[in-house]
Amino acid sequence: MLDFPRWKVWAISLTILLGILLAVPSLLPADRLPSWLPQSRINLGLDLAGGSHLLLEADLADAEKQRLQSMEDNVQTELRREPRIQIGDLSTAGGRISFLVRDPVQLDDAVERLRTLTQPVGLTGTRTWNVAVQDGNRIVITPTEAGAQASLRDAMTVARDVVRRRIDPGGTKEITVINQGDRRILVQVPGVEDPEALKDLIGQTARLEFKLVDLSADPQQVAQGRAPPGSQVLPMADGTGAIAVQRRVIVEGKQLVDAKQTFDQQSGAPVVSITFNSAGARRFGRVTQENAGKPFAMILDDKVLSAPNINEPILGGQAQITGNFTVASANALAISLASGQLPVELNVIEERSVGPDLGKDSIRAGAIASAIAILAVMAFMLITYGRFGVYANLALIINALMILGIMAIFNATLTLPGIAGFVLTIGAAVDANVLINERIREELRRGRKVLDALETGYKEASTAIFDANITNTIAAALMFYFGSGPIRGFAVVLFIGIITSVFTAVNFTRMLVALWVKRRRPRALTI
Repeated sequence: MLDFPRWKVWAISLTILLGILLAVPSLLPADRLPSWLPQSRINLGLDLAGGSHLLLEADLADAEKQRLQSMEDNVQTELRREPRIQIGDLSTAGGRISFLVRDPVQLDDAVERLRTLTQPVGLTGTRTWNVAVQDGNRIVITPTEAGAQASLRDAMTVARDVVRRRIDPGGTKEITVINQGDRRILVQVPGVEDPEALKDLIGQTARLEFKLVDLSADPQQVAQGRAPPGSQVLPMADGTGAIAVQRRVIVEGKQLVDAKQTFDQQSGAPVVSITFNSAGARRFGRVTQENAGKPFAMILDDKVLSAPNINEPILGGQAQITGNFTVASANALAISLASGQLPVELNVIEERSVGPDLGKDSIRAGAIASAIAILAVMAFMLITYGRFGVYANLALIINALMILGIMAIFNATLTLPGIAGFVLTIGAAVDANVLINERIREELRRGRKVLDALETGYKEASTAIFDANITNTIAAALMFYFGSGPIRGFAVVLFIGIITSVFTAVNFTRMLVALWVKRRRPRALTI
């Protein structure tokens, strides 16, 4: 028991001091913090600090349009493979794809190729698309209802993950992003009381496309919204008019691996620098080689950001998106692109701001409950265990501060369930001290000497403490993995509290007892 080396005393003391220093910023107003203190603070959840609540709904028409367009691109790519199949009269009217196979001999080959683009849905035998032949040499590809529902489910799962990455790229904020039903996503973000900025960040589909400008288009017809076959008219993002671009996509946002806000080296204007994956880089390089001197359009959500000329082949897999950007708008676009494009347009159907007034009441009630619990527990420990109760109370206070300090390191968010988890960990910390003290009492009643009783008490009680906290750790991990929002907040506080309570109850109190015994050498012990 007396074998407590100096390095261990220093290690425990410095760990506790660091935890206290990290907790201080969360306990003081930001304007009163000394510059030398850590600046990390605990964030308050939606129920404590207020925030924004949004309910998003998928635009089914947009989802069907994107699915149809994607299938059209896949069809054209598949039929261009060698041996190439010549087609004509391609149409997407009525929500289906139809075209003529010019050489009837190639009809069966075309049907077989296109059926490889469809997938079975579940165990029903239904496929995502039906491929049929009409009028002898016309192939018609029609979406099935089961395929549309499966595609929407997948799109909503991807959209939920994209929304989460846009709001919380680092994954440290306690935000709530969950699917509700088949076509809705609930978003709750604490600390953001103006939902407009949140809507701008979430709502942008960020569907980025690079297409060649159609130089054969008649400007007068383009002004009237008409484009040659195989092209489309798109408006300029700055509202200065419209241009005709080819429907074929050179590279799209799905082939991006990185996007960040930078500045143009020549003009100094804010731009977004993007990096393509290997497939996108090869395709972009080949197209720019073949079309040097011609303009290409940078298109974001069906609006043309700019249409510069290809002065030279772009072979490095990197490019810049230019436009009338500010630093803030370029950074927002970079975040949207880096987090991935939304597979479906999301419309805000419900929005509201939660004020901090209710949160203040919750904080006050939680603080009162925590204070009462801590004071009651401290009084019980002091009355029941005397000096060892004082040590347990010191461990209790340090445990609370260390929980706050560790949460501050990760900028964790404290919610009302988190406060409940905080109070629960106080009780768990006291349980450990009760086990230790009662075990020491039992060893003293058996007639053991002071040092033997202390050594055995800590050793035997520590085993029970570790076993009990392993089960709590498993429960906290499961709640964090399967839960969301406040449940995860509760799990985080519980998990941190388990670690700190074991540290303070076993190591810190043992250090205090060892130092006291080494200094006083008591021959008898009363607990």
